[in-house]
Amino acid sequence: MSSVVDSLDAPSSYRDSRNTSSRAATYMALSKTATLYVGNLSFYTTEEQMHELFGRVCNASSGGGIRRIIMGLDRINKTPCGFAFVEYYTHAEALACMRQISGTKLDERVIRCDLDPGYTDGRQYGRGRSGGQVRDEYRQEYDAGRGGWGHLRLKEEEDRIAKEEERRKEHDEVYKEQEEQAGGRVIPAGAEEVYEELEGRQRAGNDATGSDAPGEHDTKRKRADEQSADGDSGDESFARKRRLESPDL
Repeated sequence: MSSVVDSLDAPSSYRDSRNTSSRAATYMALSKTATLYVGNLSFYTTEEQMHELFGRVCNASSGGGIRRIIMGLDRINKTPCGFAFVEYYTHAEALACMRQISGTKLDERVIRCDLDPGYTDGRQYGRGRSGGQVRDEYRQEYDAGRGGWGHLRLKEEEDRIAKEEERRKEHDEVYKEQEEQAGGRVIPAGAEEVYEELEGRQRAGNDATGSDAPGEHDTKRKRADEQSADGDSGDESFARKRRLESPDL
């Protein structure tokens, strides 16, 4: 009688794209392997967290345990890029891990575990053009646990921001040139009413507070100082004249 659901320890559709072995040889290796490929990890998951989680299925009494954990690295930056290999001592432990750990959460991410024919040196590095995993090259959604935007999407965002900055600089240069030619501020076409309204509000605010227009206060102050100086000199001349006419003073 066939099973209604797939067995939790059955191999998935995961395949190493660079594995040149035949299907029969791969099947034979998977039936004996004690190595797991772990995917969909957060870039911030540490090897200590992996040991703590995957060590729960170890059977030390029968000579089992974790042999080693190889964290996947960005080929260029040598930083974690979201996958790992876990090697146990027994095939039974690898199957137990697929039953009990695959599909659970680690660092708030659902991880998946698949039987792997066996780790070889060099597979710890990402195979994407930018150094990480291929899936992160084409990812369009933002994923904070895997470096934010996908690499291609990130490049698109950077190009868009650079073009907007270049366009803004061009506009600023055009307005600056027009201001220099007009000898003052240039009002963009179609925005005359908005500028007039803003200036009207500014004048109304100055009238309400009793403040003078820029420069007018300085002019009045200068005029007052001149009048005060003239008044002082006039008083001194009058006092000198009285002393001359009246020697008793």
